[in-house]
Amino acid sequence: MSSGRQEQFTQRHEAIWQHFERVLDYQSLSWRHKRKAEKPEALDLPTTYRQICQHYALANSRMYSPILVERLNRMVVRGHQALYGSRSQFLKSILGFFAGEFPQLVRQEWRVMAVSSALFYVPFFLMILLIQMRPELVFSTLDTEMVRNVEAMYDPSNRILGRERESDTDLEMFGHYIRNNTGIGFQVFAGGMLFGIGTLFFLLFNGVYIGAVAGHLTHLGFIETFWGFVCGHAAFELTAIVISGAAGLKLAMALIAPGRKTRIRALIDNGKIGIKIMYGAATLFIMAAFVEAFWSSMTLPVGIKYTVAAVLWALVIAYFWRAGRGGANAT
Repeated sequence: MSSGRQEQFTQRHEAIWQHFERVLDYQSLSWRHKRKAEKPEALDLPTTYRQICQHYALANSRMYSPILVERLNRMVVRGHQALYGSRSQFLKSILGFFAGEFPQLVRQEWRVMAVSSALFYVPFFLMILLIQMRPELVFSTLDTEMVRNVEAMYDPSNRILGRERESDTDLEMFGHYIRNNTGIGFQVFAGGMLFGIGTLFFLLFNGVYIGAVAGHLTHLGFIETFWGFVCGHAAFELTAIVISGAAGLKLAMALIAPGRKTRIRALIDNGKIGIKIMYGAATLFIMAAFVEAFWSSMTLPVGIKYTVAAVLWALVIAYFWRAGRGGANAT
């Protein structure tokens, strides 16, 4: 009689148990192995966990076979760890993303990274060079009022350097810079939804605009005030702009050249990659805002600022070149 009840009990709940075990198995995989494994269907983990706790209590009280009771006990223990160890798991996944997955994604998407870099850096450096030869070109990009504003911001006689301050505290400026920087990144990324036209425009525009400002202030001789201010956070901010552009181009590729996929399917797949890249770009924008608010405006010998900037650029380059190469799936 007990054997028949156990068999009915097992048949009734086996599908739920197997689904629960598949979800836990998938969650326990490292991010590298998750990329190859098939993701199970979504599951309401807390509700299913409570059901399995009840199944375990019933199996135990009815004295079902030790094998079944032990299996349910393992599911209860693993479910408890998955639910109540989620905070540490979340932190572990974040660290894993930045330690390996993010730089690997950037290297994996080197083609769109190269295009994005060219679209931004070519007009940036070209504008700096052209303005040294023809200073009046700055007015082809900036109007007279904007030129006056940037000159006033980096005038060597200023007590505070940098973008126009909207508050007197570094902390409030930190928030202002985050809003400004991430706004640029979102424009560049979201522009990919217009078949890449928006991304193309914003990359070229930012390259020309920033290059015009840099070229004009360099021509005026505001070398220490301008370059001494921007060099510290440039490694994070300019890299984040280029990475945002690459994410936007990834969206554009899904619409322009979906291959054998439908455009919707390609957009979903490329969008997942693009959003992951944007997580990293947003973090770089926040880091740039932190440096700009708390370091860039400090009154220090320009040699120190250039040295710190060189170190930061070296760290950024080394991070994207080397981080995450230890795994089997490193690219």
